[in-house]
Amino acid sequence: MALASTEAELQGILDDVAFTRSYGFRLHTIDEGRCTLAVPFQSAFERPGGIVSGQVFMAAADVAMWLAILTRLGLRDGSVTAGMTTAFLGAARRESFRCTAQIMKLGQRLIYGTAESITDDGRLLAHHSLTYSRAARGTRLAGHREGLSR
Repeated sequence: MALASTEAELQGILDDVAFTRSYGFRLHTIDEGRCTLAVPFQSAFERPGGIVSGQVFMAAADVAMWLAILTRLGLRDGSVTAGMTTAFLGAARRESFRCTAQIMKLGQRLIYGTAESITDDGRLLAHHSLTYSRAARGTRLAGHREGLSR
C-alpha cells in the first residue's frame, strides 16, 4: 500500500510548524503507520541535574505519532491527541535519541498507538501509549500549508 504522505511532506511539517521546528526533530524513517524521529541534543533540553527533560520525550512521542497517522490518513487529517501515558525508564545525559511511534489500531473515532524513545546504542529511555481522536471528515490542520504550499 502506498503511503498517504511522503517523507518530503512530513519533513516539511517538521521544518514548517513552529513547535516541531524548535525541537529540531528530523525524520529518520517512515513506513505505513510508523514514524521514527531523530531528536538532537540541545542544551536547552537539560533540566537541573544534567538529564534531558521529560517534556522532550513526550513531545517527540506525540509528534512521531502524529506523523505516523499522516502516513495512513494524509496531510488533510486533523486528528488530535486525546491522551498519553509515559513511563520514563532511563535518563539521557547530553545525548541525542530516536523516537519511534506506531499505530496499533486505527478506529473510526480513536487511534491507538505506542512510541519508544531509545538512545543510538539501543538503550530504552521511555515508553509511551497514545490515543488520538479522529477529526470529522474534511477537517484539516488549521494554518498548515496544505501540500506544503499556501
